[in-house]
Amino acid sequence: MNTLAFILFLIIVGFTLVITYFASRRTKTTADFYTADSSLTGWQNGWAIAGDYMSAASFLGIAGMVALAGFDGFFYSIGFLVAYLVVLYIVAEPLRNLGKYTLADMIAARFNEKKVRGVAALNTISISTFYMIAQLVGAGALIKLLLGIDYLYSVIIVGILMTVYVVFGGMTATSWVQIVKAVLLMAGTFIISVIVLAKFDFSVMEMFRQMKTATPLAGDFLNPGNKFKDPLDTLSLNLALVLGTAGLPHILIRFFTVKDAITARKSVVYATWIIGIFYIMTIFLGFGAAAFVGYDKIIASNAAGNMAAPLLAEAIGGDFLFAFVSAVAFATILAVVAGLVLSAASAFAHDFYGHIIRKGQATDKEQVVAARWASIGVSILSIILALFAQNMNVAFLVSLAFAVAASANLPIIIFTVFWKRFNTAGAVTGMLVGLISSLLLVFLSPNVWSPVENEAIFVGEPLFPLANPGIVSIPIGFIAAIAGTLLSSKKADAKKYDEIVVTANTGIKDSI
Repeated sequence: MNTLAFILFLIIVGFTLVITYFASRRTKTTADFYTADSSLTGWQNGWAIAGDYMSAASFLGIAGMVALAGFDGFFYSIGFLVAYLVVLYIVAEPLRNLGKYTLADMIAARFNEKKVRGVAALNTISISTFYMIAQLVGAGALIKLLLGIDYLYSVIIVGILMTVYVVFGGMTATSWVQIVKAVLLMAGTFIISVIVLAKFDFSVMEMFRQMKTATPLAGDFLNPGNKFKDPLDTLSLNLALVLGTAGLPHILIRFFTVKDAITARKSVVYATWIIGIFYIMTIFLGFGAAAFVGYDKIIASNAAGNMAAPLLAEAIGGDFLFAFVSAVAFATILAVVAGLVLSAASAFAHDFYGHIIRKGQATDKEQVVAARWASIGVSILSIILALFAQNMNVAFLVSLAFAVAASANLPIIIFTVFWKRFNTAGAVTGMLVGLISSLLLVFLSPNVWSPVENEAIFVGEPLFPLANPGIVSIPIGFIAAIAGTLLSSKKADAKKYDEIVVTANTGIKDSI
């Protein structure tokens, strides 16, 4: 056990629990629990979005992917960053103007039917759970490396902590944990990047030159094709990364934590700058790990390369930097999983329980209680699923969640705001077909099936050849929404669409 790392773990956990305690005293109503009563400023929400987005996949997964696969690993950094242009220009403002607490609120603003809200909530819970698996895998590997605790118990520890944050502190606690974590992560990544660059005499060109001989890939390290050998698979991955963020429930609900659409847009701009700087620094993390830790040691620690960043910190900064970076990685995971649990719990309590089961008659207190129980249920389910994905790279796992989000949610968000003829049948069909097709293709893919033992969950030939289903499932989601609309005998409400257009762009309601 690394004693220093353990002490820093306890300090960070203790500090976040203090935040949760004070937040719990302010969390009385559903607005407090779901959206922190829309009280965050643009810069606060920008840092919180960055904290929510820079997950274990970003810090642990990308560093490992770049270290092991070179240029191909950087695809993730590019895709994750460019995705925010889609969020900024298409999603942020209409979502804030039309919604209240959840993604389903936005869609229900146009299609006020139980089945639309129910399917939207189902998508939110499914995507959040899928995304959470990646975070728990990273957490399990990290704690196992540092404290020598078995993977199973490591995942359970993180699951308990993330449940505590949400159950007691709601969105206020989750937001401030994410802000603190984002600041710590940026600081830790900056320190490592400066040290790595110093070892190359502060010359980026010298760094690139030396990387041609620093790894087993030699000169190919800087070329594409080391991991993604199929161009179609590469395109599929990048489609999922660029379009997926705009459909991620735990990112979308962050736009309800500010007072209006203008502040929502400002928060996206802040987040984009923070995230952009961070992803540039992932180059130094990956290159540094490849050069100063080495392929064999990275693989020996974790087959998927998830421990490359902490091992790099140890190699260039000794025990203290190793302990600090590991503790920051732990805080990263706690913050992100808290946001994921909250998005899934909000969907259950506000949409399923509040609007479908109780038909809008549930009190604030009843909804908050339902959300807290839902948090516990989502956490247990995610822990169980994470036990089957122990040896998968967390950045790759997250890319699968992005594909599901882009297939199931993005078509509906776009058509709700921009297509006058779009109707209830199209919304339900698009969401269900997008969700089912993407999950089915993931299950039939090489991620789950492989002829070689221990390379996937099951031994056998995959029926779907691509590792990421985005290039197939995303068009299916759009086509299903269009087909459902055109084949339905029910016509869209033109007056309602006119109201939606005005509200989405101005925030003014009941204007027509």
